[in-house]
Amino acid sequence: MSEQPKVGAESLFFELAGELRLSILIRLTSNNYRLSKLASEIDATMQEAHRNVSRLIDSGLVYKYDDGEFALTAYGNIIVSLIPGYAFLFSQKEYFLEHSLGDLPSKFIQRISSFRGCEVVHGVMAIIQRWKNLYHESSSYINEIMAQVPLDLIETLGTKVEDGVKFSYIFPRNAIIPRGRRKLLQKIGWHKLIAQGLVKRRMVESVGVMTIFNEKHSCVIFPSLKGEPDLNVMFYGDSHLFHEWCEDYFSYQWERAGPFEESKLDHEI
Repeated sequence: MSEQPKVGAESLFFELAGELRLSILIRLTSNNYRLSKLASEIDATMQEAHRNVSRLIDSGLVYKYDDGEFALTAYGNIIVSLIPGYAFLFSQKEYFLEHSLGDLPSKFIQRISSFRGCEVVHGVMAIIQRWKNLYHESSSYINEIMAQVPLDLIETLGTKVEDGVKFSYIFPRNAIIPRGRRKLLQKIGWHKLIAQGLVKRRMVESVGVMTIFNEKHSCVIFPSLKGEPDLNVMFYGDSHLFHEWCEDYFSYQWERAGPFEESKLDHEI
């Protein structure tokens, strides 16, 4: 068996690689434990538990109180808080072997644990139905970054905006525009809604990562390895952390986007 690395971050990863040690760290995030209870929780002998806890103490991840209880150190708490990101990526390994994060800034990649617990929705029709439901359930606002414009969603969206729901969206210059979009926008009085401030829009050069969210639910679609959003798979959730990730990413793109120029969009197809 290889000896434990002595220096550098590799020594930390060496400790985290132990199944029993990782189980101990996860349990200590919620409660302090005495050794006997901890051994029972991780299904280990007292000797195994003691040996692994001692290593975690030596690594600075765990502290033993005078009363015999074990707890995470402040350093240990920080390290353990980063584990869910790796856990999410591992759970979606097959997906990320075929998808990229596009040009996603590192500050958003570092928060990838926000996706943990999301439902993975498969199939274009199932995804469009989720978008419809999201529109219908919106009572305050809808924000989205889209690379394509599903025609059958425009009227649903227009109805919600007419009811007072604020809509902000970002298109790329190469957005796929379905035939009949302009006539449909004229029918529902889109430019009037823009003039009333109910609709706001901006434009970027390209879109790799798509997101749609309201005050309750959030969706994210990542690009395939070819760089185009893959509308066959979507992450969907309603957790606070996931919603905050989507809000922050939308704000980031909104700030760097330019004015919306209808004339710059590709022809309808």
